[in-house]
Amino acid sequence: MITRIQAVHFDASQQLQEFVEKKVAKLEKLCEGAGTLEVTMKLIKPETAMNKEVSLDLTGAGVEMYVSKVADKFEDALLECIDALKAKIEKNKEKNR
Repeated sequence: MITRIQAVHFDASQQLQEFVEKKVAKLEKLCEGAGTLEVTMKLIKPETAMNKEVSLDLTGAGVEMYVSKVADKFEDALLECIDALKAKIEKNKEKNR
């Protein structure tokens, strides 16, 4: 699976990028044959709380899934997105059986 990380309206630190790569790597076990996972991190309004949005867009092998979450920290939003995407993947697997 190819992973692309994009930061919008800010520069992602190396530590944040490594965190994303580490957490997203766990999805590869669930997504056999998946082509690309795009991770987009975006600052919505810098002056407010709950201003960090993370979205995951999974495409490939006849599968297209998208989840987006907003939280106070990018790490929290990413973990919420991963949980939501895992649930979608499991639901899709059950549907296809």
